[in-house]
Amino acid sequence: MEEFRRAYSRLCKESGTEPQETVLQQLHQLPQGRLDLATQSLTVDTCRALGKLLQKESLLTELILSDCMLSEEGATLLLQGLCVNTAVRFLDLKGNNLRAAGAEALAKLLRQNKSIQSLTLEWNNLGTWDEAFATFCGALAANGALRQLDLRNNQINHKGAEELALALKSNASLQQLDLRWNHIGLLGGRALVNCLPSNRTLWKLELAGNNIPGDILRAVEQAMDHNQDRQTVFRESQARAQVLSKEVRHLREEKSKQFLDLMETIDRQREEMARSSKASAARVGQLQEALNERHSIINSLKAKLQMTEAALALSEQKAQDLGELLATTEQEQRSLVQRQAKEHRLEQQEAAERESKLLRDLSAANEKNLLLRNQVDELERKVKSQQEQLFLTKTELTNTTAELKMRAIQAEERLELEKNRSRQSLEDAEHLRFKEMEHMTRHLEDSERAMQERVQRLEAARLSLEEVSWVPVIASDHREALLDRESENASLREKLRLKEAEIARIRDEEAQRASFLQNAVLAYVQGSPLRTLSPQK
Repeated sequence: MEEFRRAYSRLCKESGTEPQETVLQQLHQLPQGRLDLATQSLTVDTCRALGKLLQKESLLTELILSDCMLSEEGATLLLQGLCVNTAVRFLDLKGNNLRAAGAEALAKLLRQNKSIQSLTLEWNNLGTWDEAFATFCGALAANGALRQLDLRNNQINHKGAEELALALKSNASLQQLDLRWNHIGLLGGRALVNCLPSNRTLWKLELAGNNIPGDILRAVEQAMDHNQDRQTVFRESQARAQVLSKEVRHLREEKSKQFLDLMETIDRQREEMARSSKASAARVGQLQEALNERHSIINSLKAKLQMTEAALALSEQKAQDLGELLATTEQEQRSLVQRQAKEHRLEQQEAAERESKLLRDLSAANEKNLLLRNQVDELERKVKSQQEQLFLTKTELTNTTAELKMRAIQAEERLELEKNRSRQSLEDAEHLRFKEMEHMTRHLEDSERAMQERVQRLEAARLSLEEVSWVPVIASDHREALLDRESENASLREKLRLKEAEIARIRDEEAQRASFLQNAVLAYVQGSPLRTLSPQK
C-alpha cells in the first residue's frame, strides 16, 4: 500500500494539484489488499488520480468508498478506472447520492468489468432517473460475474422494479439482491414475482419497506426457498458426480495399466518365441550340417528336433491361452462398466427417493413457515401502527416546538421593543432634564446678574444718599431686597434638586420596569412546554 500511496502523490503532482492529506493518512494505515476511504470527502482531482491507479492495480481486492460525497464527475472517473480492473472483488459506494450520470457509469462498469462480485449502492438516488436506471438494469442483465447487489434506499419505483425484473430474467450469476426501503409497490412486486420462475440462480431477495402486499412477499420467499433448495441439490449432485467421475477415472487408469502390463507380457513372450524360433532355425541348420557330417548321430538329432517342435507347439499354446485371457479381461471390464452403470442408476433412484422425502419435509416446513410468517405479519402490522403513532407524536412535537420557538421569538421581539421604548423614554427624560437644568442655570445666572446690578445700583444709591437724613430707611430696604433675592435663589436651588431627584426616580422606574419585563419573558420561556421537551444545555 505504500507504493500505491507514492503513486497517488506522484499523479497529483503531475496534474498540478496537491494530494489530500486525509487520503494520504488513510493510505498509510490500510492493510494489504483493502482500500478504505469511507467518509473522506474526495475531490475531482483525487478521483481522477485514483481512477488512473485502479486501471493497473492488481493487488487490491476490496474498495470502500462509502459516504465520500462524490460528485458526478468524480464518480464517473473512478468507475472508468474500475472498468479495466481485474482484481477488485468488493466495491462499496454507499451514501454518495449517485444519480443519472452515476447510473450510466455503473452500467458501463457492469458491462466491461468481469471481476466484481459484490456491489453496494445503498443510500443513492439511482431509481429517480428512469432512463439511466433502465440502462443500468440492461447492463446487469448482461453481467456474468456479480453475485451480490445492494440497492437499498435508492428511490426505485414500480418502473424501476419492472426493469430489474427484465434484467433478472437474463442474468445467470446474481445470487443476492437487496431492494429494501424503496417505492416498488404492488405493480413492481408483481413484476418481480413473475420474473422469478425464469431465474434459477437468485436465492435471496429482500423487499421489506416497499409497500408490497404480504401474499406477494410470501410468493417471493417461496421462490427463493425453491431456488436455494435447487442450488443445494445441484451442488450435492455436482459433488457426487465429481466423486463418481474420479472413481471411474481411477478404474480406467487401473484397467489401462493392467492392459498395458498384459500387452507387455505378450510382447515379451512373442520376443521369446521369436528368439526360440531363430535359435531353432539355427539349430536345424547345425543339425543339417551335422547330419551331413555325422550320419551316426542322425537319430539323436531327430529326437532333439521333435523336442524343439514340441516346445514350439507349447509356446503357441501359451500364446493362445494369453489371447483367451485378454478376451476374458475385456469381458470383465465390460461387465464392470455395466455393474457401475447399474450402481449409478440405483444411486439416482435413491437420490430421487431422498429428494421426494426432502420435498415432503419441505412442504411441512413451508406450512410451519407460513404460520410463522402470519405471526410475523401480525407483528409487522403492530410495529407499523406503533411507527405511525410515533410519527404522529414526532409531528406534533415538531409543530409544538416550532410554535414555542415562534412564541419565544415574538417574546424576544417584544422585550427588545420594550427595551428600545424604555431607552428612548430615558433618553427623552435625560434630554428634558438637561434642558430644564440649562434653563434653570440660565435663569439663576440672569437672576444673579440682575441682583449684582441691583446691588451695584443700591450701593451707588447708598453712597449718594449717605448724606441725606433718610439713609437708614434705604439701607433697611436694601437689606430686605437682598434677603428676598437669597430666598429666591434658595427656592430655585431646591426646585433644581427636586427635578434631579424626580429624573433619577423616573430612570430607576424605567430600569426596574425593563428588568421586570425581561424576567417575565425568561420565566415564560423557561416554563413553556418547549423547555420540558428540549434537553438541558
